[in-house]
Amino acid sequence: MGVRIKSTGISRDTDTFSIVELSGRAARRAMESAGVEPGRVGVMINAGIFRDSNTVEPAVSALIQKAAGIGLDYVKEDPRSFSFDLMNAGVGVLNAVQVAQAVLATGSAEHVLIVSGDTHPSLTRSAANDEFPYATAGAALLLEQTEEPEGFGQVHTRAASGTSGLESYVDVDNMGDRGRGLMTVEIEPDYQDRLLAVALDAARAALAGAETANIALIASTPSAEFPQRLAAELGLDADAVFTPDLSAGDPHTAALPLAYHAAAQADSLANYEHVLFVAAGAGPSAAAVVYRLPATVGAAA
Repeated sequence: MGVRIKSTGISRDTDTFSIVELSGRAARRAMESAGVEPGRVGVMINAGIFRDSNTVEPAVSALIQKAAGIGLDYVKEDPRSFSFDLMNAGVGVLNAVQVAQAVLATGSAEHVLIVSGDTHPSLTRSAANDEFPYATAGAALLLEQTEEPEGFGQVHTRAASGTSGLESYVDVDNMGDRGRGLMTVEIEPDYQDRLLAVALDAARAALAGAETANIALIASTPSAEFPQRLAAELGLDADAVFTPDLSAGDPHTAALPLAYHAAAQADSLANYEHVLFVAAGAGPSAAAVVYRLPATVGAAA
């Protein structure tokens, strides 16, 4: 018994920079691919960090839930759905998997939908640059409980000591009347090396006792080289590393579902039994989990 990915959905559409709209589209595509009506989604978790116009209230999850068409009817007999934000930098998607495992184990929801993605708060561009190193994209994982011996294992989390390595904030001293469209990101020089160390710690905990011959790796992409560096340290083959499209930069919280979606669509995981997911971000902190692949791996268009 476990929790598996029933379907995925992504949105890198270019007609909007709104992460609410892009995440909503990704959620709808995941549900449509699986043939799951919105009323069958009991819980939706948003793991995105950087949002439209630096929105603080209401919860962005509620806005995405509306955009996805989940829980919009209020007739007494209608199924109930709820959503919430779970914000933990680049680690949030795997934290959401932990929550989904607990929710689905109780039988209180048929499906849990995890959405993630980030955008520049100005809503004027989608590509990363030196000032804001994140690309705009929306992604979704639709999860369900299964009686089969497949799905996510235990999620292992780790946190490093010392400074956070990366900080993002609205500079209230200098924002003037432009605060809703600005974000300051500061990265310490040794951030990548410290992040790699804590990611390795989490990954090794997840892999303890596991055979690595048939394991693919999907990891966060704070740099294009980060997943390959991680694979080399873990003794995984370079060809077993799968990444999202990084042409516009790091998709941050959407990196893992984007990479899984692309690999599933291309049938690139056919020769693997497991995927090692490793999420890493500011803290520095990391989480890792081994996912036993179902016999059939599907993805939304």
